[in-house]
Amino acid sequence: MHLSRAARSRNRVTRSRIRTAIRRVREADSREQADEHRRTAVALIDRAATRRVLHPNRAGRIKSQLDRLVRELA
Repeated sequence: MHLSRAARSRNRVTRSRIRTAIRRVREADSREQADEHRRTAVALIDRAATRRVLHPNRAGRIKSQLDRLVRELA
């Protein structure tokens, strides 16, 4: 298998996990549950940004949006 194909496959899995984590934050019933899911999502996003799967600025923007979403659930 080509290296680029293997990397693409890994990156797709990573982005999919991030999208799922973000969706769980948005669909959370309570603020506590949303905050728990947000922490998981932020960890995935930070790891992806470190590995350049996501652009660091995009990662920061997504994390900021998630923070705002959780705060508004109060």
